[in-house]
Amino acid sequence: MTDIVSLMKRFVCAVPLAVGLTFTAAQAEPIRIALAETPSDEMAAFFVALDRAKANGLDYEWTAFADEELAIQAVLSGQMDIGFGTPYSIMQRSKAPLRIIFQLSKLKFFPVTTMDYASLKDLDGEPIMLHSRGGGTDSIANVIEEKEGIKFGERSYVPGSANRVVAMMSDQAKATILDLSNKNKIIAEAGDKFHALPMFDVDASDEALFANLDWIQSNEEQVGIFVNALLSTWRDMAADPTIIRRETNPDGPIGQLPKEILDELDGFYTEAVAGGLYDPDGGGRKAAAADMEWYTEAGQLDGDPASLNVEDFWYFKPLDAAKQ
Repeated sequence: MTDIVSLMKRFVCAVPLAVGLTFTAAQAEPIRIALAETPSDEMAAFFVALDRAKANGLDYEWTAFADEELAIQAVLSGQMDIGFGTPYSIMQRSKAPLRIIFQLSKLKFFPVTTMDYASLKDLDGEPIMLHSRGGGTDSIANVIEEKEGIKFGERSYVPGSANRVVAMMSDQAKATILDLSNKNKIIAEAGDKFHALPMFDVDASDEALFANLDWIQSNEEQVGIFVNALLSTWRDMAADPTIIRRETNPDGPIGQLPKEILDELDGFYTEAVAGGLYDPDGGGRKAAAADMEWYTEAGQLDGDPASLNVEDFWYFKPLDAAKQ
């Protein structure tokens, strides 16, 4: 595990902090989107929505940061306009006027371990490999500790479920938390070595779209185009998951992924929709309420969930308008 973390640190130092791609249209000032990882099959639906937004006049550019923390900091600093993540702790403790406007996906993740462990309780004191500090998998680990009465050993951070699969297959770790696609992948490839432990249901947000409230209100038209495109894509995907593959631009960042990944897009989105990964209504107040409960229990929000004001964390106007 130390070797993998060291390798990643050297990689980050050896290349620029982030890589990006710019799409230019009629507007002089494109909105700047901070992704929390590089484009992958999990982001294909998002890029379909971006293409729909572009067709409706949205000018944008995106930058892929190494992890969620960097994406959040880029929005906080004003370097980026909109980010991926669930920055609840930062929202509450920094008093920064960040607001979530759309739930991109739910926390449908799975603890995957070697056969050395049969239940979550068996992970007491054991090291675990997660996505990013303060992110969705970190919060899942916190809630597992709370619900199961255990305490994980050392936490190491390797962004990207696919990268954590590589680490597990290389015997660099014995326990991790993976998304649906990569959980299925590792078990299909090495089901004699790895399995998913029984896990409680989670409906809180994993990835959400957030921005500074002042920026949202000053760019109402652009935000409206963006949220409309996301909502239409999520609803169409719920009705027919194969629409993501069919609308993926072969010349775009997802279209440039390896053929074996593109060939699995139908299967991935069919499983994801069936597994409840995406809310066709974009989350809204239902997601906000679930998030208050989850992230309080995870230790990333302080206070009683019932006493928290969801409008301190979400701005519902763009989504409400898109639903009308």
